[in-house]
Amino acid sequence: MIAIRSERHLIKKSNPMWKTIDHYCFQAKNVYNAANYIVRQEFINNKKWIRYYKLDKIMRNNSVYYELGSQASQMVLRLLDKNWKSFFNGIKIYSKENKNNFLGKPNLPKYKNQNGRSPLMLTNNLFKIKNGEIYFSWKPLNKFSGIKTRVGKATLQLRFIPFGSCYYMEITYKENVKEVKNYKNIIGIDLGINNFATISNNIGLQSIIINGKIIKSMNQNYNRLKSKIQKETGLKWCNKLQNINDKHKRKMDYFMHCSSKYVVNYCLRNDVDTIVIGKNDGWKQFSKMGKKNNQNFEYIPYEKFISKLKYKCENQGINFIQTEESYTSGTSFLDNELPIKENYDKIRRKKRGLFISNDGIKINADLNGSYQIIKKVFPNAFEQRDRGCSLHPVRINV
Repeated sequence: MIAIRSERHLIKKSNPMWKTIDHYCFQAKNVYNAANYIVRQEFINNKKWIRYYKLDKIMRNNSVYYELGSQASQMVLRLLDKNWKSFFNGIKIYSKENKNNFLGKPNLPKYKNQNGRSPLMLTNNLFKIKNGEIYFSWKPLNKFSGIKTRVGKATLQLRFIPFGSCYYMEITYKENVKEVKNYKNIIGIDLGINNFATISNNIGLQSIIINGKIIKSMNQNYNRLKSKIQKETGLKWCNKLQNINDKHKRKMDYFMHCSSKYVVNYCLRNDVDTIVIGKNDGWKQFSKMGKKNNQNFEYIPYEKFISKLKYKCENQGINFIQTEESYTSGTSFLDNELPIKENYDKIRRKKRGLFISNDGIKINADLNGSYQIIKKVFPNAFEQRDRGCSLHPVRINV
């Protein structure tokens, strides 16, 4: 099976490339806004959508098109066309399905901020990889050739993504990944706050919890520093705040990388072939855990963890399944209940960390939810297995 992967390089202000990248990402923004104005006006006035090929011909009369370069400008126009396509798909779904599933009616693609930046994308004919190094044939970046990389020859695109005061250079490429169709040895993952990831299994292993208090500490430290700087400067935002914000995001990204890597290594050590993880759409918007817990919950980038875990599973030939987790917290694993509405009784969850079965047996509440997440997808996963093992998981730090 072929999968799309990317390799990232961080470009800080101290990097010699930074000024050049910043200049051309600014030019990419100008191309994006100029083209978006044309598409918006045509749609607002005539209800017609100008597609990429026609838009490219129109933009050839605009000076910003050639300031960036024709090939790089074409990639910006393709990005804009993709955004408009997403808008129309969103409107179509919004009009047909329950509007309560949306936070609001989809809006027309907006303009980039006047002083903002847009991603700069180069096709694989503007760069090449030789002997583990990147060589640019695009003239503005030619002098920066020789950047080390672990990517092979099957490259698709090289792009520069604005990231606060820094940029990420991403090389996208194709990679063969293993395909596995066994669904025998399974782990379930319940995501939370203090217990960032509670991991159960159906093969009799000790269940574990990845400690989430580390993330809370990181977020609290960031908010404290942010508040202190804002108080000292009297400004809502400044370069100093931007720097600590960028650093905080990188630290959070590293934590998600380490956590996902730990889970995959755990699976490889124990011959696990399937991961089932629970996540509900819109769970952050509609969470009702109190003001303090809501704030902690909303500051944790679960999507980043899920995406990293997914691609690492694909690389190692582990099945990855994401499912909604309704009724998993109020149904009892120890009583062999399926996670369905008819069995839901949250009174048995005495507090956030404790669930009591109908027979009075105590089990960690998040672990109970994790077991039920497995049963959500594989109702018979625990047949001929010992369901009474590992009621109290071990907490680990990554």
